[in-house]
Amino acid sequence: MRSVLTADHEIPTRAPLKIQPGDELEVGDRDTEWTAFVFVTSQNGTGWVPARYVDVSGTRGTVLVAYDTTELPASKGDTVDVLKDDPESGWSWCRDSSGREGWVPHRALRAA
Repeated sequence: MRSVLTADHEIPTRAPLKIQPGDELEVGDRDTEWTAFVFVTSQNGTGWVPARYVDVSGTRGTVLVAYDTTELPASKGDTVDVLKDDPESGWSWCRDSSGREGWVPHRALRAA
């Protein structure tokens, strides 16, 4: 599905985090704006991951589902292809015209 950005999407300054099933994590707080997400720290870095992808026990967790926190920088008016939609989190995995891929929030997208 093609979508158009209705607002700029700037990406975080921290490096993207890629986690795999079985990875051990430290689990922090849930995001107050994006409540489906929990902040995690792994041996490879930190990032926001859907809480349902982590088996949490106290402040420790084990990854259940592979996840990549890469966000796609995009500007208002850009057209992207939505490759995967995650309605529960409010984000879509998209590809831009140059072939780059990453997450974009639903609130910045509308169907083309």
